[in-house]
Amino acid sequence: MTDQDAWMAKIEEGRAEKDVWLSKDGQSPIPLMKRKKFKGLEYFTPDPEFAFKLELKEHVEKKKLVVKDSKGNDRNFIAWGEFVFNIHGVDHKLQAYKTDAGEKRLFIPFKDGTSGKESYGAGRYLDLQEETDLSDGKWDLDLNNAYNPWCAYNHNYACPLVPPENWLDVRIEAGEKSHSH
Repeated sequence: MTDQDAWMAKIEEGRAEKDVWLSKDGQSPIPLMKRKKFKGLEYFTPDPEFAFKLELKEHVEKKKLVVKDSKGNDRNFIAWGEFVFNIHGVDHKLQAYKTDAGEKRLFIPFKDGTSGKESYGAGRYLDLQEETDLSDGKWDLDLNNAYNPWCAYNHNYACPLVPPENWLDVRIEAGEKSHSH
């Protein structure tokens, strides 16, 4: 098995596991009455063009950021750093956030040219964990793992909105597509 085959198998396995979780788990954001009809999520075909191994350019001055959520509440984040990556010969940036300085997870919400068309209109998220996504000082920023916030499945959830600095002017044809209710 090649590295690319292993990468593809890992993505497909994660997607299958998520479909089972969404359809059966008590913590699923899909309302109980809709789970019986749930046939699985739709995804863009995995594309290695959207998978990057990058250094996080950590901000020297970590600014606090207040972001509204889908219910109008304030959510507090720390702008921790940024990733710079290249798609179709053009550099793009995504800001990575933490909720507190000791957190081991980076939260990366984004909107792109598919938002509101093929993907969820309010944007999608990526979570990167130090223990699984960081090696040799580089992060695995794989946009094929982009997922919809829980409010895409159920309006009872409040989800952080994507800050304007993470609105990309490129189509990210990777990760989850829109979910029809």
